Amino acid sequence: MASNHQEAPGKQGSGSSPTPLLAGLVHTGKLHANLSVAALVEESLERGEGTLTNKGALAAYTGERTGRSPKDRFIVEEAGTKGEIVWGPVNQPMPASLFEKLLERVLAYLQGRELFTFDGWACADPKYRLPLRVIAEEAWHALFAKCLFLRPPREELAGFQPQWTVLVASGMQADPNRDGTRSAAFILLSFERKLIVVGGTRYAGEIKKAIFTVLNFLLPQRGVFPMHCSANVGPAGETTLFFGLSGTGKTTLSADPERRLIGDDEHGWSDDGVFNLEGGCYAKTIRLSKEGEPQIYHAIRFGSVLENVVIDPVTRRPRYDDDRYTENTRAAYPVDFIDNCERSGRGGHPTNILYLTCDAFGVLPPLSRLTPEQALYHFLSGYTAKIAGTEAGVTQPEATFSTCFALPFLPLPPARYAELLDQKMRKHNAQVWLVNTGWTGGPQGQGRRIPLQCTRAMVRAILNGSLANVPFTPDPIFGLPAAASCPDVPPELLKPRTTWSAPSAYDARAKHLAGLFATNFKQHAAGVGDGVREAGPRG
Repeated sequence: MASNHQEAPGKQGSGSSPTPLLAGLVHTGKLHANLSVAALVEESLERGEGTLTNKGALAAYTGERTGRSPKDRFIVEEAGTKGEIVWGPVNQPMPASLFEKLLERVLAYLQGRELFTFDGWACADPKYRLPLRVIAEEAWHALFAKCLFLRPPREELAGFQPQWTVLVASGMQADPNRDGTRSAAFILLSFERKLIVVGGTRYAGEIKKAIFTVLNFLLPQRGVFPMHCSANVGPAGETTLFFGLSGTGKTTLSADPERRLIGDDEHGWSDDGVFNLEGGCYAKTIRLSKEGEPQIYHAIRFGSVLENVVIDPVTRRPRYDDDRYTENTRAAYPVDFIDNCERSGRGGHPTNILYLTCDAFGVLPPLSRLTPEQALYHFLSGYTAKIAGTEAGVTQPEATFSTCFALPFLPLPPARYAELLDQKMRKHNAQVWLVNTGWTGGPQGQGRRIPLQCTRAMVRAILNGSLANVPFTPDPIFGLPAAASCPDVPPELLKPRTTWSAPSAYDARAKHLAGLFATNFKQHAAGVGDGVREAGPRG
């Protein structure tokens, strides 16, 4: 392995002598190893990969692919893992022979090109730390990795030995007929080679989510529950988890000025407590404002990356309301760009767990306290709704069920993750809540989004214990114990049926969603007990 991987000013750390990057493979082009933030920004600008905003963030554009390409992700069929992985449309198999041939083509493509590397870690708890190396042909991808993963001290980079490598050939196009892919893009995971290969896409999120998939395979083997959630810690040291799919508010709600942010997206729960899997945040920025999300807004500065955000050509100010490229605009920044972050990346066992759902049908109660059985039911369901207009062809709200709030990243059977949740939730007496951040008074297009200040008030009430003496009444259709009152929240907002102008229309829409829950849960029914099966909607 190369020994010149060190943090360096200017263009130090660059070289063109043959350098071993992977076992048995040598790169003869120029290598920029572990450049400083400033040097990576300079390289990106010189190479025309992006532009600077008025606050110094690097704005990059990913072209045609402005989000992940889940249908283009494959896991290599290998003897050591073949029997453990749940194969199917999420974990598509690729024969090892095809993988090796495509890897050969990737290496030939990269040969002689300038490459940028980042050496760092996943997992803030040293007991579970995963050393990794990202090798990319674009400087801004190395800067993205520097934002998202944990950054070792300079003295620890000498002789750095990665356990996993991420190879990013963003400009290479696969040939589906020859390579066995579905399109020109490909994301390949080899557990035997401890190698991730990404090609045909410039979307940087593939890098972080591929490592998350790896950790979802490795950590359960060590008794650690890997979670797609944000986490923060309060003044008295109490930890809270926020589960939720994209757009439900987990990044927004966990960035709380009164609490220290542990992380915004990926965590592990071990016998010692919670720890961040990353060293940075990857926040959605569509309609971001200084007033609504001040911590995220101020974190976007020099050293951060904006992805597919429209930049005013004269003022260089980001136009966060402009979705001409995508609704999925993003900002990547180190977690310590949040002023009150928890710098250790660790917290104790959670006291409260919040499931966030954006119910665009407008029928779920905004605030519910779940039983342990309901907690497992809704964890396995992972419900939210696609909002009209966020994807091509989506003109009405659509129910989305992402198992464990993380289906695209789960290589193991869902019951494995649910079992870990059940064990840790019961052992440490964590209370689970369902918070609906979606619509009230009707579905999207007829009702209105639950005001953010009301959602923040609900979260605040959960965390400060002011709901301890509030009655919770089971919803007649969903069975969810809904709060009768909450400080700083209008009482009528907590009873969704009363906010609709036509209660019969509410009933019809609620029963429809209840039926979708029941249909979806059939896939999990055989693997859970009667209590969990019966914890779903009643309508």
